[in-house]
Amino acid sequence: MQDVAGKVAVVTGGAGGIGRAMGEAFGAAGMKVVLADVQPEPLAKTVDELQGHGLNVIGVPTDVSVYESVTALRDAAVEAFGGVHVLCNNAGIGAGAEGPMWEHELRDWEWAIGVNVWGVIHGINAFVPGMIAGGEECHVVNTSSGNGGLSPLPSTPQYAATKAAVVTITECLYGQLAGTLVSASVLFPGPHMLRTGLFESWRSRPDRFAKTRPRQTPYTTVDALEEQMKAAGVPIAYTEPIEVATATLDAVRNDRFWIHPDNPRTDDALRQRTQSILDRSQPDSYLRAVPG
Repeated sequence: MQDVAGKVAVVTGGAGGIGRAMGEAFGAAGMKVVLADVQPEPLAKTVDELQGHGLNVIGVPTDVSVYESVTALRDAAVEAFGGVHVLCNNAGIGAGAEGPMWEHELRDWEWAIGVNVWGVIHGINAFVPGMIAGGEECHVVNTSSGNGGLSPLPSTPQYAATKAAVVTITECLYGQLAGTLVSASVLFPGPHMLRTGLFESWRSRPDRFAKTRPRQTPYTTVDALEEQMKAAGVPIAYTEPIEVATATLDAVRNDRFWIHPDNPRTDDALRQRTQSILDRSQPDSYLRAVPG
């Protein structure tokens, strides 16, 4: 889809971080953008700011874990702009579990799966049939993570498992879209840490996924994770969300499936994991790595 000007993009998780940056990059390229987010106030603020920069952006409050909410998003996008050409299933949360996984509340799993996996499935089911029927070039981008999508961090099993699922879902989607004008990509943000709202997901946790017992430790923050990485001797660098958004736009234009920048640390973790599978060896080497 080399010529994106005038095309319509829908981005979930669009109130901040990568989603907002996608809205900015797509809008600057001449696209009409629909940003969706579960938090209405931050979403409205983001839309106002981007509109103030002259971008054609609207916002639709959406809970991606609820299918009816996603179909309402689709209907709003079609009503506003006539169709959808690019769908970015970008909304994601960190479940905020603590301790060993066998002590995690089932609701931590349910929330992570509800947003990170069902959110992608809901987006595919709601939007892809219309994309195919429209007879124009279209593209679906699903956001995964180096944590899980490439190699998992043992301390975040819900997040890692759901992001691994996103990769497989996208691979299958790409295969099933063969012969249509719709294609797909999977995004691995990074290669380094990003300052996004992921570590503050607990602020928008729905009541139906609420914890059944109080936390014993504070929620992890970007600053706390940075300190842990320093203590472990892991080099720290940051990738700006707009860099990820620009890479995503380039992948859509050039129909590139894997979206992840070259990075020796991430590449090494991926090689170690693949080699462990081929050697049928224990996964100690890559499980101790911290992917970007």
